[in-house]
Amino acid sequence: MEAPALQLITYEISNKGSACIANFLTSDQLKSLKESVRAEAEKHKGSYFAHHGGSEIESSLLGALGASPEFRNMLESVYQAGAGQAAYSNEILKVLRCVQGTSGRRESNCFHYDASLVTALLPIEIPQDGVDRGDLLLFPNGRRIRSNVLINVLEKALLQNALSRKLISAAIRHNFLHPQKLQLVPGNLYLFWGYRTLHANEPCDPDHRRATAIFHFGDPHAGSLATRLILKLNQRRARRATALGTQPAA
Repeated sequence: MEAPALQLITYEISNKGSACIANFLTSDQLKSLKESVRAEAEKHKGSYFAHHGGSEIESSLLGALGASPEFRNMLESVYQAGAGQAAYSNEILKVLRCVQGTSGRRESNCFHYDASLVTALLPIEIPQDGVDRGDLLLFPNGRRIRSNVLINVLEKALLQNALSRKLISAAIRHNFLHPQKLQLVPGNLYLFWGYRTLHANEPCDPDHRRATAIFHFGDPHAGSLATRLILKLNQRRARRATALGTQPAA
């Protein structure tokens, strides 16, 4: 990707809250990913599931995309523009999440900050009509990168709990808070500062499937013991949630 395009992406993320690369996937690539999701969805019999890495992702187009030098260079450049320095690690954490049936509705509006600075969201299947489409809600760039990992942990603990999420959701319903709302289009790529942006998805109609791939890049606190423990905890919760057919909060 050429420098002017990267500059535009980082400008839009910083000043508008997110950037969108339209038609990031070709129609054939999108079709391939939909087929992969459909096969996995059948295995889970209409319940929520998520894969944090693993063969299900690496054997699909998502694995090839994550290994693409051009894609990796884009994430590295965007991170450096946002953080003012190169990332500690060049690892890309790849996640596939699928909300289907009634299982995912219980955990909608689970507002959270990501561990990574750069979040690249790739919608695969998204309802385009109706009210409950699983739209993405953003409170963009509401905090800076914290110099102390403990401050980051405390902030996440204060906001990423059931009570805080209920209060935020109620404030939105009563028009006290006004998040940005993005209706996601399959095949587009959406980038935002996940670490700095409080975000969640709205409920999705249980008669439709909402499947997204998320690429996390550049944890500002990578290498710290707290970060490693939180990552392990989140991955354990994700595996347990998939087994139970529910959606993890973080």
